[in-house]
Amino acid sequence: MTHFYPLSVSQVENLTTQSVAISFEIPTDLQSNFAFKAGQYITIKHTIHGKEVRRAYSISSAPVVSGPQNSVTVGIKEVAGGAFSPYANRYIQKGDVLEVMPPQGRFLYEPTSAPVHILGVAAGSGITPILSIAKSVLASGPKYSFTLIYGNKSPQDVMFSSEIEALQIAYPNQFKIQWVYSQAKEDQALFGRIDTAAINYVLKNTDTAPFDGAYLCGPEGMIKTATEALEKSGLATDQIYYELFTVTTESTTEAGEATEGALAAGNIAVEVTVDGETTSLEMDAKTILLDAIIKADIDAPYSCQGGVCSSCICKVTKGSAAMIKNQILTDSEIADGLVLSCQAMVTSAEIAVDFDDV
Repeated sequence: MTHFYPLSVSQVENLTTQSVAISFEIPTDLQSNFAFKAGQYITIKHTIHGKEVRRAYSISSAPVVSGPQNSVTVGIKEVAGGAFSPYANRYIQKGDVLEVMPPQGRFLYEPTSAPVHILGVAAGSGITPILSIAKSVLASGPKYSFTLIYGNKSPQDVMFSSEIEALQIAYPNQFKIQWVYSQAKEDQALFGRIDTAAINYVLKNTDTAPFDGAYLCGPEGMIKTATEALEKSGLATDQIYYELFTVTTESTTEAGEATEGALAAGNIAVEVTVDGETTSLEMDAKTILLDAIIKADIDAPYSCQGGVCSSCICKVTKGSAAMIKNQILTDSEIADGLVLSCQAMVTSAEIAVDFDDV
């Protein structure tokens, strides 16, 4: 489950002054491991200045429908003060070898035999998984169509601009795009951010045909606004899929006041099952579950440690835990015992979690 594989960087492309696309070559014996669905991500592990860093990045390339998956590409935008993105943008070169975990993620597009009309809404680097989804939809046939609303500060900040232009040329009747710029006024682009007005403008002017689904990727505020606007337009909740790349900062105490239920106190007995092996440890009740697991040198899967990706999901098989934040798991999944271990505060005197049974 937590296996990383050494992959060689086959290409590094500068997308903007602050973002790059990094492609990995997949050896023949790993091509089945790295088969993916549009919308998924990979986790990259690398040691920088003597410290191991893991980060999840969405895949921008389209999955191979038939034949081997011999490469995978991700988009990485530099984040000020980031642990990995500045390194990736400045130092990674063709031929470098990085440790990569096979694709994961629940934000994915499932190909259909019937033609579909899909809406994509993205801001900044949120275009990365949306681009993979758009490619997959459009390549399915001439009756499949995709409309994109893409927000940035200016045209100079647009990631994958050449690939988007290529889609416009290749699919002139299937692919439509509405640009939105918050700091530049351009012809045929909306000025401002992606808000209710921008969504409604597209629904009433750019593409008036009903949508079969919508995929949203960006900051939490945009996700919320777009979801509300689309639901008011008649799109069902279960037709709207989203993935956050940031979450609203929520003030919590060391003991996790944002959780529901009474937290445990003192030391907690923990059993952790990963890759079929169960390990016992003790942790302080004020510690986040994943932090204690990492400190015990247990190789559990994790990446962002911020509740944004889904790498660290585990199942509580004994005891209980409450999450500080949750933007991923559904109510039914929580009822089934699943938690994001990077957001889990233990609410029982002992707990057992299984990373395999998810």
